[in-house]
Amino acid sequence: MKNKIKYSIYTTLIVLGIIVPGFVHAQFEPQFTQYMFNEMFINPAYAGSRDQVSSTLVYRNQWVGMEGAPKTQTASINAPLLNRKIGVGLNIINESIGVTKQFAIYGNYAYRVRVGTGGALAMGIQGGFINHQENLADVITNEENDSEFLFNTPKVILPNAGIGIYYNDDRFYAGISVPRTLRNKVAGNGTSDVSTDFSFSTWHYYLTAGYVIKASEHIKLKPTMMLKAVEQAPLIGDFSLSALFYEKVWIGAALRTADSFAGLLTIQATPNLRIGYSYDYTTTDLSNYSSGTHEINIGYDFSLEKKRIVTPRYF
Repeated sequence: MKNKIKYSIYTTLIVLGIIVPGFVHAQFEPQFTQYMFNEMFINPAYAGSRDQVSSTLVYRNQWVGMEGAPKTQTASINAPLLNRKIGVGLNIINESIGVTKQFAIYGNYAYRVRVGTGGALAMGIQGGFINHQENLADVITNEENDSEFLFNTPKVILPNAGIGIYYNDDRFYAGISVPRTLRNKVAGNGTSDVSTDFSFSTWHYYLTAGYVIKASEHIKLKPTMMLKAVEQAPLIGDFSLSALFYEKVWIGAALRTADSFAGLLTIQATPNLRIGYSYDYTTTDLSNYSSGTHEINIGYDFSLEKKRIVTPRYF
């Protein structure tokens, strides 16, 4: 007999926020504290913006101590092509939250136009699929043989696509995007019926921006922000301020409105390798049940051309 997962009250609320009788809305957006080094998961137009081949690995363990809390692993790679007029990229996301398991792959394409002496404006699209499953039978219920939780949903493939615009130069960036434009629904009660439609009401809009300020000869400051908006939900803002010392170490703090604050540390270990860590402490009642959120971000850049890697890259 397979083991059952025991959920706390708050984890059950998370699960019920995704699962409703009859249909499962198979769309929720992963969030990252170190989004400024991980923009392609938010905006497909970011692909190729670093002017070199860039790869990123992220591990995020959210609300540590709560069973069924979100866990996310991501991998991405992107590169410029055709004299940097085109950017291409690949995103892979594996995520679990409660009984929901999702594995997604997206391809990214960006067309870049040079603006002024050092800037570029890009328009991007992405397309891919999500392998989605709900392990409903793992939920312990008060009612024995509850018909809503007798069967796991079969694994289903859900298509999706995203759009975005992104501008960057050596010291500034800004972008606006909708990572997922399609609404996916999976029928409950152990069936594999899937429906996909187009609805503006489910779009998650992301607005991001950042700027690097030279504070002294050996210190630079980088404020960044990300606003997230979706219909019938409060506007969420992520704000951070980091200081770069001797082009080697970033130390910063971040705030997510009505949710959490965080500390960030990033080390440029070599011209190619960047290692980052962040710790989030929630300001909500979840702090009574969780010891916080850990996120590790590893980036590696390399060039196909025989020239030195430009370091550090600020975004």
